[in-house]
Amino acid sequence: MKKLYVLFVILLLTAEIYPQWVQTNGPYGGDISSLAVIGTNLFAASYDQTVLYTGSGIFLSTNNGKNWAAVNNGLPKKRYDTTHYEWISTLAVIGTNLFAGIGSQGIYLSTNNGASWNAVNNGLPKYPGDTTVYVGITALAVIDTNLFAGIGSQGIYLSTNNGASWTKVSTGLTNIHVQTLAVNDTNLFAGTDAGVFLTTNKGTSWTRINISYSYSLLVSGTNLFAGTNDGVFVSTNNGTSWVKTGLSNISSLAVIGNNLFAGTWDGVYLSTNNGASWVETNNGLFNTRIRCFAVIDTNFFAGTEGAGVFLSTNNGTKWTNVSTGIPYNANSLISSGTNIFAGTSGSGIYRSTDNGTNWTEANTGLKYPDVHSFALSGSKLFAAASNQSGSGGVYLSTNNGNNWKDVSTGLPATGANALAFCGNNLFAGTSVGVYLSTNDGTNWAKLKVSSVLSDIRVISFAVSDTNLFAGTYGNGVYRSSHNGKNWTWVGAGLPISSPNDQAAVEALAISGINIFAAIVYNGIFLSEDNGKSWIETTNGLKASVVSDLVFSGTSLFLGTDAGVFLSTNYGTSWTEVNSGLIDTQVFSLAVNSNDLFAATRDGLWRRPLSEMITDVKSTTELPTEFALYQNYPNPFNPSTKISWQSPVSSRQTLKIFDVLGREVATLVNEVKPAGTYEVTWNAANLPSGVYFYKIQAGSFIQTKKMILLK
Repeated sequence: MKKLYVLFVILLLTAEIYPQWVQTNGPYGGDISSLAVIGTNLFAASYDQTVLYTGSGIFLSTNNGKNWAAVNNGLPKKRYDTTHYEWISTLAVIGTNLFAGIGSQGIYLSTNNGASWNAVNNGLPKYPGDTTVYVGITALAVIDTNLFAGIGSQGIYLSTNNGASWTKVSTGLTNIHVQTLAVNDTNLFAGTDAGVFLTTNKGTSWTRINISYSYSLLVSGTNLFAGTNDGVFVSTNNGTSWVKTGLSNISSLAVIGNNLFAGTWDGVYLSTNNGASWVETNNGLFNTRIRCFAVIDTNFFAGTEGAGVFLSTNNGTKWTNVSTGIPYNANSLISSGTNIFAGTSGSGIYRSTDNGTNWTEANTGLKYPDVHSFALSGSKLFAAASNQSGSGGVYLSTNNGNNWKDVSTGLPATGANALAFCGNNLFAGTSVGVYLSTNDGTNWAKLKVSSVLSDIRVISFAVSDTNLFAGTYGNGVYRSSHNGKNWTWVGAGLPISSPNDQAAVEALAISGINIFAAIVYNGIFLSEDNGKSWIETTNGLKASVVSDLVFSGTSLFLGTDAGVFLSTNYGTSWTEVNSGLIDTQVFSLAVNSNDLFAATRDGLWRRPLSEMITDVKSTTELPTEFALYQNYPNPFNPSTKISWQSPVSSRQTLKIFDVLGREVATLVNEVKPAGTYEVTWNAANLPSGVYFYKIQAGSFIQTKKMILLK
């Protein structure tokens, strides 16, 4: 018994000290595809629009959205991405049974409020030639104990036994691309690519009724409403004739008493007279891209594209975000003292003051929900934001995000993609070149530069002293050393290809004379001469997409589609540092004095810097090839570290030479076993200048350049 106790303590201590990433509790939001209600339980299906058909799973709230918890046990993961769930398109309820239509995996059933899930796919169609993939579920509807499923290009299927078996019921359905279903007593309506169809006999036969393509159908009393791109239509005779009532781009419909609500890409609209007139009801609705509705008593819920779930308790007069517990990704991150700000794609800005343990919305005064970039100068925090319609602007907060002020005068209507300070000057990268503000955004002016940069899409910046570097969308990098008055193209060696997104300079970072450029789909490139030339530095980098990069001292971290990578030798080699990081699709990074933060589809993750840097330095694996690494720091004053590796035992020499080829120091001259080594060279007695260090280990000889800068 004593031995077992000791073993338990050892295992506990090991679990506590094992270095790994830890998921924080935010930010919140997400793309909500469907809402469903069982009693007082509210279910939300969340997905990620930034990564096609990727699901975040199903979440449950038992307190009207105040808090949410994932209920995904048994739900299928994506076939080629086992860290994420399949996209969930729709939810439906029969009694206490909850059904979920799931991407290419058919339909799943939970009988215990989401605690566990099981597939109920017997009889559902699969794609020809691939028996592992079901045709996508687009809609679910219920008549008594009959469950109907609209299935992609396969029409409608019926189950009378809670999904245990399915039968096709599409006779007369001349268009089988079903988008939505609605029930009126025993009448079932199906909205398809070619209009609306009606069955009065549980799908045995269908009849087309005269209406165009419909995204949403709703029955209220004797009225049938259809939401289309052209607006809301109403029929009082089961679809025999229709009258257009107004609005456009309808995504969802709901009714509470005599109040009819329409969800659109421009928010929520209310009609109290069956659609004869409409009133906008968007107060408090920060994101107006509506996907779905749900009702519990007098509580009205709206699922949005990007901002999670909103609640109104007064028929839409006022809305409140209720998404705590539904994690979401961040496009941009910035650390400011003890505050961390996360800019999302749809939820605006979230702030944490305790290293990510708690998050709060920080959107007061912010007009647009998609936040692309931050810039910080003292207590002044700037954010570039836009919406899906293409409108955007720049916003300023002087009180840690409590309030935001629009400072976009002079900028193009599309706003900015990137922000950066160079001295007291604030630069904005836009879709039509670079803009400059010398008064904290009060006014902006487009820089009158040469035609090569004036209308190019600028998406990233980096600053080194008086040099400003601008990364573009497919046109490489430009440099200005005169506050943007003059620009020079410095893209020699960088990939410039078509389509442009494959050569987009997604991020830039600088340490000393080392400038790194993250090129989407093309890896990492390094310049040591102010951008005049670039070389690829991908040794050990197992990623195809690089989204962000950030320095902590001389350590460089990359956020990629394969997780986070670290280089402590200026890109000569890379080491994966993903222990504990469940989602390795990293969108952005931020660093403070103690921790590195990574934004993924599952929210924000945190890991102490000391863990990762220690992990790299303490490796005991024997090398399999020769290598001489770039010294660091570089430039240096007066000492620097030089490291190398040898896979065999041999006599090894490491010597230093000046620019005239004269030997100035011998650091190593002895037989060494296979291994990785590091020495420190102190050049306190030598003048500033360029020096070379040369390693010879057996037949391996290599030389690298370094700069002593006093």
